[in-house]
Amino acid sequence: MAQAVFLEGSTLRHVVKMTAAGAVGLVAMFTVDLVDMYFLSLLGEQELAAAVGYGGTLLFFLTAVSIGLQISMGALVSRAEGSFRRDLAGRYCSNILIFSGTAAALISGIGFLYLPELLSLLGATGKTHEYALAYSRIIIPNTVVLALGMCAANAARALGDARRSMYATLGGSAVNAILDPILIFGFGWGIEGAAAASVVSRWVMMFISFNAIFRVHQLPTPTRFSWLREDMGAIIRVAGPAMLTNLATPIGASFVLRTMSQYGDSAVAGAAIMGRIWPVAFAAVFALSGAIGPIIGQNAGALQYDRVRRALLDALLCNLVYVLLVWLILWSSQDLIISVFNARGDAEYLIRFAVTWLVGAYIFSGMLFVANASFNNLHRAHLATLFNFGRALLGTIPCVYLGSQWFEAPGVMAGEAVGAVVFGSLAFIAVLWQVRELGQRCAGNVQAQQA
Repeated sequence: MAQAVFLEGSTLRHVVKMTAAGAVGLVAMFTVDLVDMYFLSLLGEQELAAAVGYGGTLLFFLTAVSIGLQISMGALVSRAEGSFRRDLAGRYCSNILIFSGTAAALISGIGFLYLPELLSLLGATGKTHEYALAYSRIIIPNTVVLALGMCAANAARALGDARRSMYATLGGSAVNAILDPILIFGFGWGIEGAAAASVVSRWVMMFISFNAIFRVHQLPTPTRFSWLREDMGAIIRVAGPAMLTNLATPIGASFVLRTMSQYGDSAVAGAAIMGRIWPVAFAAVFALSGAIGPIIGQNAGALQYDRVRRALLDALLCNLVYVLLVWLILWSSQDLIISVFNARGDAEYLIRFAVTWLVGAYIFSGMLFVANASFNNLHRAHLATLFNFGRALLGTIPCVYLGSQWFEAPGVMAGEAVGAVVFGSLAFIAVLWQVRELGQRCAGNVQAQQA
């Protein structure tokens, strides 16, 4: 594959192509999570859906560091690729894989030791706590495999190989979809079967991702401890703020779940069902952040800031059109959603409320995702941290608290949406300003050299 593939051609075409490939993989992965929820709903216990919600939130919290290192992988490899330094890209890849595996092992090990306490802290009680504990005891020890697979897939995307990155996600999702009914119903394992299927799918994803970067691209290079120590500064400069950035989201999600838990398992189940539907419906919005990062990184590495700005505006257009289309689809499908997941009481009411009034907030969530990915690739990772924590601490938590006080369970979901609107708008304005400043500085340096 040719190096630095994003330096020429239509930025809109690059954004659409990368987003489409990423979205296909994410749709497959998130659909399997949704199918998990569907199969468990057939068992007739709303506590199972609530338990998956608690377990998923805890997993998200424990993988925040790994997601930060995944972002570091994409940012450093893409910039090295844009500067035509494949040797440096390979070295970064090897060292980040080592760092990511080690960090994931330590964090998941600590989390595993305190699983009952952590689930109680999130608000799980009684039978729901028992189910969540059984689910998490299978999922959490395999966080290392998930971390390595995510990092390897992001390395492939950083080289412009969205196709093989997509294959990794598709392969893992296919295995999960096949194993789910076999383990949940055939073996009678229930929620433990859903967890076991997810574990196997992560191993498959890791193997496919490793094949892409090791055999196809031959990206990772043999490393030394001295190189790892030398590169640690560059890795931490991106990964450190990115880790903090990604910790903000589960902090906010944990507060939301804890607040929702006071309204009972039915309300938590409704929120958990929407928590599985949102990623499937908005896979392209989530994929935008993974798509825009390598495009921004390569063009910033080549000092082509006019193309960086154009790519950001193209991403905004794609985001807007997609969310409006999905809003129409979800609103018209609400009866089907409620029927499929056997939602009753508060769960049914929250689903109807969410698909009618809250979908538009994803326009602003997409703006925040794109801005944060861009900050990480422009050596402005601290701004991604600032806006994500701003959303969690100043947007989500106060708005969710007030929404809960004024409107009970629907107010919890609405408060989370308000935080996305405010901080998504501010983040996108800030990233456009940063690109303008970097472009002017670059032009000034060129003029000074010519003079």
